[in-house]
Amino acid sequence: MKTSALTGLRDHYDYLIVGSGLFGATVARRATDAGKRCLVIEKRPHIGGNIYCENVSGINVHRYGAHIFHTSDREVWDFVNRYVEFNRYTNCPVASAPDGRLYNLPFNMNTFYQMWGVKTPAEAAAKLDEQRREAVKAMEAAGVTEPRNLEEQALVLIGRDIYEQLIKGYTEKQWGRPCSELPAFIIRRLPVRMVFDNNYFNDTYQGIPVGGYNPLIEALLEGSDVLTDTDFFADRTRWESIADKIVFTGCIDEYFGYRYGHLDYRTVRFDTETLDTPNYQGNAVINYTSADIPFTRIIEHKHFESFGQDVYANPHTVISREYSAEWHEGAEPFYPVNDSRNTDLYNRYKALADATPGVIFGGRLAEYRYYDMAPTISRALSLPL
Repeated sequence: MKTSALTGLRDHYDYLIVGSGLFGATVARRATDAGKRCLVIEKRPHIGGNIYCENVSGINVHRYGAHIFHTSDREVWDFVNRYVEFNRYTNCPVASAPDGRLYNLPFNMNTFYQMWGVKTPAEAAAKLDEQRREAVKAMEAAGVTEPRNLEEQALVLIGRDIYEQLIKGYTEKQWGRPCSELPAFIIRRLPVRMVFDNNYFNDTYQGIPVGGYNPLIEALLEGSDVLTDTDFFADRTRWESIADKIVFTGCIDEYFGYRYGHLDYRTVRFDTETLDTPNYQGNAVINYTSADIPFTRIIEHKHFESFGQDVYANPHTVISREYSAEWHEGAEPFYPVNDSRNTDLYNRYKALADATPGVIFGGRLAEYRYYDMAPTISRALSLPL
């Protein structure tokens, strides 16, 4: 990776890549390996997009929230392992609930034992079925056969107890809307397991790069010219003329000048502090599911890369309280709002994108969709360049 000054740029490139996150960096790696000349411009003062890590007191802090790499796609796993080594981290979040108790996530036999005292899958299934039947009866009484929103979907999937203790408050804080106004499909990302297994993901491969994500991004951008603190829209005419093709990873509505109006986003704010204790909460991620607590979770970053007694080798720890909020001008857009209005609006912008020659739109913001890291890489690897 060559970090360039404006005066050190080539006159012309094969690709201008707007954004140095995982999608843009993967495309840059592929193009550079194929002998293409790439210029990557990034409006932030650092590369890496939302997977950027900042070293604080010897701890790699996930500056934009917890990022755990997981996939069952062997091609993607082999690709990232060419550039970095992954550790053994397994995502096992814990929830601090309104009833004052801690519960294991995802919903599994440990969760059900803590909630109801059941000890066997049969006992747990009976309790879940009882509460599911109650939810179905309530829907039938309302003349409904399929869940119309997240609340009804959750009640049908897991029943009232788990919904009220572990889902409702957290989800409403995360999305800034009542669960009764959110689409049903959101809750389908949460698995229910009748085994004692706290591994959040079912994927074959999982971990975090040793040393954080920065070495991965640096390796992917090796051979490209890179400019940080550079806003594509501040000098759009110049940047559009500097390359044969553009890979755009920013907000698709902004690219088209908000022609049809603004898409809605959710953003996240982090309150990060260094503590003079080696082990604050004993886990990387604890969700706070009570509506009375303003943050959605606390991340203790050292647990992403330190295990067992190694946690105590560093006398300090870094925690981040995570707050979800509506996006506003100047805030970082994190998540799309997948309601009917925004879906229809995005489809109009996508039609414009499909009709724009020489520009590839990719990634979370340009495609207005939630992407895990592995699918982001898979999409970038599949692009015809």
